[in-house]
Amino acid sequence: VQLQASGGGLVQAGGSLRLTCGASGSSVFSVNGMGWDRQTPGKQREFVAFIDSRGRLNYADAVKGRFTISLDNAKNTVYLQMNSLKPEDAGVYYCHADIKDYTDALPRDVDLLGQGTQVTVSS
Repeated sequence: VQLQASGGGLVQAGGSLRLTCGASGSSVFSVNGMGWDRQTPGKQREFVAFIDSRGRLNYADAVKGRFTISLDNAKNTVYLQMNSLKPEDAGVYYCHADIKDYTDALPRDVDLLGQGTQVTVSS
């Protein structure tokens, strides 16, 4: 199972972007939850948002009220709507997923990390 992220780009401060990340592969799996982290210049990777398959949400304080995460369970795809972007939101955004893989005799939980997508916010 792999994650494919897209939607990054260049936007002016105050603008919006929507990130998309889909999980796909030949294995039989289900998504327990998906989320986003980001790597901003000079900082360690930090948590941004997470949503589980039941719709329970969690956001970093820095993005509350501006970012919205949603999950399409049928498509195994997570979205991050980012509004009122600030220069400090700029960085590489990484999608991650917690899945249950049913390929083997015993289901197993697997954590996946997708490739990053660059978000640039100009002031």
